[in-house]
Amino acid sequence: MPTLSEFSDYVHTLSTESSKASGSTSTAKLVSSNKTQNSNSSIQAELDVLGSLSLSDKPATAKNEPHISFITCLLTATDNEGNTNQAISTLRNLLEDGRGECLVKLDQDPVDPSIKRQLSSADYDTALMNLKALCARPLLDCAITELYAAQDAKSDEKSGEVLIRERNLSVSDLLEIRIAVVGNVDAGKSTLLGVLTKGGLDDGRGKARVNLFRHKHEIESGRTSSVGMEIMGFDAEGKVVGANDGTRKASWKEIVSGSRKVITFIDLAGHEKYLKTTVFGLMGGSPDYVMLMVGANAGMIGMAREHLGVALALSIPVFICITKIDMCPENILQETLTQLSKIIRSAGCRKMPRFVKSLRDVAEASTNFASQRICPIFQISSVTGEGLDLVRMFVNLLQFHGQFDRSGPFEFEINDTFSVPFVGTVVSGIIASGSVKTGDNVYLGPDSLGQFSLSSIRSIERKRQPVEAAHAGQSVSFAMKKIRRRDARKGMVVLAAAKDEPPPKCVREFMAEVLILQHATTIKTRYQAMLHVGAVAQTCTIVGLDRPYIRTGDRAMVKFRFMLRPEYIKPGQKILFREGRTRGLGVVREVFYGF
Repeated sequence: MPTLSEFSDYVHTLSTESSKASGSTSTAKLVSSNKTQNSNSSIQAELDVLGSLSLSDKPATAKNEPHISFITCLLTATDNEGNTNQAISTLRNLLEDGRGECLVKLDQDPVDPSIKRQLSSADYDTALMNLKALCARPLLDCAITELYAAQDAKSDEKSGEVLIRERNLSVSDLLEIRIAVVGNVDAGKSTLLGVLTKGGLDDGRGKARVNLFRHKHEIESGRTSSVGMEIMGFDAEGKVVGANDGTRKASWKEIVSGSRKVITFIDLAGHEKYLKTTVFGLMGGSPDYVMLMVGANAGMIGMAREHLGVALALSIPVFICITKIDMCPENILQETLTQLSKIIRSAGCRKMPRFVKSLRDVAEASTNFASQRICPIFQISSVTGEGLDLVRMFVNLLQFHGQFDRSGPFEFEINDTFSVPFVGTVVSGIIASGSVKTGDNVYLGPDSLGQFSLSSIRSIERKRQPVEAAHAGQSVSFAMKKIRRRDARKGMVVLAAAKDEPPPKCVREFMAEVLILQHATTIKTRYQAMLHVGAVAQTCTIVGLDRPYIRTGDRAMVKFRFMLRPEYIKPGQKILFREGRTRGLGVVREVFYGF
C-alpha cells in the first residue's frame, strides 16, 4: 500500500503539470484500453520537463565575471565599493524572494550554501557591523535582529544567524503566513492561541480561550465548533505587536498598523462530529503550515491522527506542540515523546522529529522546515509559559513558500459571507491568482442553476483595514455591488469580467485520479461521499470507474458528478472525499462543462 507522503509528492507533481498545461483538454475515456496511452503521455510529460531543465554545473553569469562570496563582500564592504554594491544586490534579491524578509547565516553564502567560511570572533563582529551599515542605506532600509551567536571557546570561531526585514511596508504588501491549528479535542488549541495572541497566561481552566469563541455554545462547552481566525503581528525587529498582559484585547487595526509580518491562525475543531468543518478549513483556508496540538497527558489519540494524515496528504508542512507539560508526570511525558517519534518516523509520515530547545534550534528548524523532511516538536505550557517564547520566535521566522500567480487572471474563492449594515454583502476568502482593485467588474457564481452574476468590487479590506488593491495569495474581504446575501455562499468564486468575453462555465461532472486511503469494503459506481475541492464541499456520486471496483490502496481514474448543483473547478486542483471512515485523495484531471 502506498504511503501518504508518496501520494502527496505524486499529487504535487500532477498539480504542477496541470497548471502549466492549462487550456489543453484531454479526451480520457473510462476504458481499460486507454491505460497505456495515459501512461505514455505521463512519461512524455516528465521527459519534456526534464528536457527543459538546465543541468549545467555552474550558473551562467553575465560576462563570465567571477563570483565573490557574500561573506567576502561583507568583510571588505568598507574598502571595496564593488563588493558593497554586490552585497546590496544580493540582499535585494533575497528580500524580493522572501517578500520583504530573509534569514542570513554570517558564516555561509546565502546564494551558494556550499560556500562556508570559518569566522573568528573579530571577523564575525566586523561582518555584522558592516551588514547593519548596508541595511541602514536607503536602498534597503531594513532592520536586523541577531537570532543567536555561538562561539567556540577553544578555536575562537564564531557563528550566528540574523533576521533581515524591511521597515516600510503598506498593508497591501504585508507578508502573511496562514497556520491551521488542529488536534484532538481538549488538546489546548484555543487556549494556546489565546495566550499567544493576547499575551498573559492561562489560569488552568481555559480563561485564555474565551475571547476566541464565536458562539455561545462554544463558551459553555469549551469546544470549538466553527472556523475561528486570530492574528499575531511582528514588527521589523521581530517583536510581538499588540500582545500585553492579557488585560486588554488589542484590535486588528492596532496589530496591523504596527506590524511588518502577520501570522493568521485558523482555529479548527477537534471533535469528531465537526470533522467536516476541520477539513473545510484545511482545504479552503489554504494554510501554509499546520500546527498539530498533542496533549502531553493523552498522547496522539482520536482525531489527531486523522488531522495529521490529511495534512500530510495535502503536502502541508506540519510542526507539533506538546501541551500541558506542567501537569503531566515525567514518565507519561516520555511515553508521549516516544510515541510521537515512532509515528513521525513511520512509513506513513517519513519525517525526522526535531525537538526544539534553543533559539539556534528555532532558526535552523525554520530555515529547513518547508524544504526538508523535518518535523519540529515544541514542549509548552500555557499556564507556566514554558516554551512559548520558542514558539513565538518560530512562527516569526516561518518563511512564505506558497505558489500563487500574480500575473494570471483574477480568481477568488469564497470561504464566508456576511451582511454588513450600510455596506451590503461582503464575501471573504483567498485570492487564488491575479490581482484586483476597487471598482473592477467581476463575475460571481455559480448559483444553483450554474449561472454567473455580473457585479463589481465596492471596497476591499485586508485584516479589517481598507486597501485599494489585493494580490494572489492574500486573504481579503470584498464588498459586492448589486449582490444579495442569499445569492452568495461558500464555495462560489469571484472571477474577472473582461469585455467581449462570455461568462465562465461551471462543472457538473469531472474526472479525477484518486488514491483510496481507507475503506472497509469495495467502492463501485453510484457510491456517494462528501467531496472537498478547495472551498467547495458537496456530496458527489461516482458515475464511472476504469475498473469494476476499487479497494484500499488502489489508484484509479474516477468520474464524479455533483449531486446538488454545479461548481467551478479546474484541472490540477486537489480533492478529498470522505464518508464515515472512508478517506480518498486525488487530483482533478479533466472537467466536463455543461449539465
